[in-house]
Amino acid sequence: MLGESHSLNVEFPEHQDRIQELKSSNEHFKLMADRYHHLDHKIRGLECSNVPTDDQHFTQLKLERLQLKDQIFSILSN
Repeated sequence: MLGESHSLNVEFPEHQDRIQELKSSNEHFKLMADRYHHLDHKIRGLECSNVPTDDQHFTQLKLERLQLKDQIFSILSN
């Protein structure tokens, strides 16, 4: 659905405490989480407005968000 939040707390509700813990104790995880949040916010903004963007740019943003999500999940699963 367009404009739907894909925040880490929405995507991984069972890991909310671990996400907060890692954001405060692991600088690499914090940087990944911050970048993920920035991408999610940007993608939702583009979906909800009529700001023109080419399909390749939009697809690249979504791909980067997906790759970060996979990396974050890998850390959360360990």
